[in-house]
This record gives sequence, C-alpha cells and structure tokens, in this order.
Amino acid sequence: MQEDMHDGSDYHRIPATSIRSGTGEEVAKDLYCRTIQIVNIAFIGRPGGAYVLVDAGMPGSAAEIRSAAEERFGKESRPEAIVLTHGHFDHVGGLIELVREWDVPVYAHPAELPYLTGRQSYPEPDTTVEGGLVAKLSALFPHEPVDLGTRVQPLPEGGEVPFLPEFRWLHTPGHTPGHVSFYRERDRALVAGDAFITVRQDELYKVLVQKPEVCGPPRYLTTDWKAARESVARLAALRPETAITGHGRPLSGIELAEGLERLNREFESLAVPDYGRYV
Repeated sequence: MQEDMHDGSDYHRIPATSIRSGTGEEVAKDLYCRTIQIVNIAFIGRPGGAYVLVDAGMPGSAAEIRSAAEERFGKESRPEAIVLTHGHFDHVGGLIELVREWDVPVYAHPAELPYLTGRQSYPEPDTTVEGGLVAKLSALFPHEPVDLGTRVQPLPEGGEVPFLPEFRWLHTPGHTPGHVSFYRERDRALVAGDAFITVRQDELYKVLVQKPEVCGPPRYLTTDWKAARESVARLAALRPETAITGHGRPLSGIELAEGLERLNREFESLAVPDYGRYV
C-alpha cells in the first residue's frame, strides 16, 4: 500500500547544485534530459503524448519533476511508469512522493530490489577514495534504502522495457549490483545512468561548472570496479550516437564516440582510483 512507502531514515536535502540545474535539453524528439541540481532525469516520449520517466532526482525534487513533466507533456500529465537505472539517493530522491501522487508502477532490476524495498542499505560512501572534495564530503550523502513495498516490480527478464517497445534494458552493474542502462537500436540512443558519466563527479569545481568529460562511474559510491569496467566495455561496443548519463550534460556524435572509446581503452587509469575502500 502507498501508506507503507517511506524514504530512507537518513534522507535529507543536499545543498549542492550546478549551473545546469533547472535546465532541459531535447536530444531527440522523444528523449529529453532535465538536470535536477547535480543529477539528470530523462523523459522518454513525445511532447503532449504518453511518456516514461527515468529516475527520480535528488531528495526534495518531486515538485520540480512534476513541473517539468507538465511543461513538456501537459497539465496534470503523469507517466505510464517510472523506470530506474539504480536506487542511489540522487536517483530516487523524489520517488516516494511521485508514486503517491501519480499512482504509477516502478520498475528496476531484480538485484536492485533489496535497496528499493527497505531490506538492505547500500555500502556507505567511501570518503577515503582517491578524488576531489565531493568524495571527501560524500559521508553526508544518504545510503539507507527507500521502501516502495509492492509498488516496485522487476524489469521483464527478456530485456523489454514496459511502455517503451523500442528500448531494451541492459544490465550494467559495478556502480550498484542491479544498475541498468536503456538503449534503442534505431537511433543508437542510450540512457546510461551512472555506468559512465560526462562530468568528473568527485571534483567540486567540475560538478559546479559541468565541464564535459566522459568518466567512469562516481568513485565514492562504486563498489565493484571489475563489473564497472565490463559494463563500460559493453556500452562502448554499442557505439551509441547519443547518451544521457546520470551526471553531466548529454553528449552525441564524435564527442561521445571519442570520449567513450578512450574511457573503454584506458579504464584502469582514467576511472579506477589508485586507492579506496572498494578498490
């Protein structure tokens, strides 16, 4: 029941933002990226029509997500479903409130369900990992699970994405055990979550100014670097034309191709930290 849902007990607003916060970018007629503070959500669907929401932003962001949805799809619009790349606090921050208001199903990988049904907490952020100031401040980030109860369902086993017949989900673990990305072959459009990102997320200045740079997953929350490396290789092999990532601006064309190829080729030196609890 809806009344049983609740956020993690350590959930709170995070006073961090970037110059892109509150802005949106249409990367295809039916693919739209919106930045909420320092994280991205995606809307898949043509303006004014049916759509699916990918991820649910930072804690306290539900009102902004609703406003962005109404701006693009019409007053009192609601998605067919919410699909999650993973369950970290900055991707499910507005989820409980949105599910209560919209009354829509939520889908995630089966390995992510313990973190979305209150049964298991994520490992604590690694403040000791090689990186900049954001890594050092990551102890302030929530890591306890939200509890969606029966409102969250596993993604279909065959790779189908509910309500998005052209998209497939791909298991891209490493950042979390059940991390997924969403891919459409027709135009090689990718919603990558945090499997790789396009900003150096552990360095405060780059987070604030959103300097584009194809990077591995955020270091302070990534616990399986072998799996993360394999996930990047899998996505690079798709040769995506456009990518929306969980952090940083969308990239396309040669900028994306060269950046992702370099990350795949030099993953150990570019992405894997020299030291840290999970290395």
